[in-house]
Amino acid sequence: MPNKALSEFKGNQNWIKVTGEFITFLKGALHYSDFLQEVVPDIAWGRHTRVVLDIGCGVANFGGYLFDKEVLTMSFAPKDDQESQIQFALERGIPAISAVMGTQRLPFPSRVFDLVHCVRCKVPWHKDGGILLLEVNRMLRPGGYFIWSATPVYGTLEEDVQAWKEMSALTVAMCWELVSIKKDKPNTMGVAIYHKPDSNECYNVVKRHQPPMCRPDDDPNFAWYVPLQTCIHMMPMGEMERGSHWPEEWPLRVQKPPYWLNQTQTGIYGKPAPLDFTQDYEHWTRVITKTYMNNLGIDWSNVRNVMDMRAVYGGFAAALKDVNLWVLNVVNVDSPHDTLPTIFERGLIGIYHDWCESFSTYPRTYDLLHADHLFSKVKERCRIKGLMAETDRILRPGGILIARDEPHMISELDELLGSLNWEFNITLINKQEAMISGRKSMWRPNTYTE
Repeated sequence: MPNKALSEFKGNQNWIKVTGEFITFLKGALHYSDFLQEVVPDIAWGRHTRVVLDIGCGVANFGGYLFDKEVLTMSFAPKDDQESQIQFALERGIPAISAVMGTQRLPFPSRVFDLVHCVRCKVPWHKDGGILLLEVNRMLRPGGYFIWSATPVYGTLEEDVQAWKEMSALTVAMCWELVSIKKDKPNTMGVAIYHKPDSNECYNVVKRHQPPMCRPDDDPNFAWYVPLQTCIHMMPMGEMERGSHWPEEWPLRVQKPPYWLNQTQTGIYGKPAPLDFTQDYEHWTRVITKTYMNNLGIDWSNVRNVMDMRAVYGGFAAALKDVNLWVLNVVNVDSPHDTLPTIFERGLIGIYHDWCESFSTYPRTYDLLHADHLFSKVKERCRIKGLMAETDRILRPGGILIARDEPHMISELDELLGSLNWEFNITLINKQEAMISGRKSMWRPNTYTE
């Protein structure tokens, strides 16, 4: 990668440099993550803090080096001068999406990220009534941390001082506690660390709520094309309400049903929710062990970026937790049950999406796509050819698609994959289910001119 533009752009961060014909990613981010835990030991990477949101991630060094600490980071950058760096992150095998903090909520549930991070941050959190910071507050788990590094934290210019004053007033009004301000000398930046409260005690004693409390009918979990609001959602008050307790430490949390799932709730497969959860995990553990790992001709050592295109409880990703890869769990917006909070509670990552639309990622960036009864569900509302074209776009040449569905749907996929010159095999599982496993080729259609 002989072009030096990126290394020059990132040159002051001690995270990247050009070495001959290659870009080398330095260990400045590794030191930085250690520095944060020294400042606030309760962060406890990989045990207490498992799921992180990195805003304005750049080339995702922060999330990349946290892998070794058993931390899974969802990195995203806005669609501006950082957008192409998302492709860099995905090429490195680091979870990343291209997204915008603007007028709508990000496609994540409320109260699911253990920690939210924004380093060398250009986001104007204090502007417009704090609308963007209130979106962070919506997604951050009660008791979680917000880490902010920007010139207002350590700068002396008048505009930085004023921004810090406004940010301080906003975070106090939100009942966030400023835990620490420290300077990370090797990375030449100051860092402010905030702690979100885990109860409504502070809100209850504030005489003037500004920002105001959100309306009772404003569900914080609705996040698909929902406008941002300048309001604060109340903390969970019941002992069995999601967010009232911190999850189990990793890796215990991955296979234990969340405390808010109880026997009176009916799960997706019709059984009591905790039993549904457990049997889903056992099912995918069995399928992956007996079939996917040995019978599909997949070299799993070459698989890093994986997407479960119709995740339910995240059992597929949970069963792969000991393999050196990461899984993006996609929960379809038309699903009758919102299971994405359960997936995050397990210490996994995911996102809402409607497969009638394109997915916000660079082309040719995923190594393996898994679709369990996705195509037949999508066909009820959209054109399958469009979804197949999007699948082909996302998957890199040589990448794998594993699709399980009704036999007639698999037959239709057979024709579509054949038209794309994929290599594939079909297996009849039973009268109600079949599986197709295909490998994307380097083929492209001829270009015709008139």
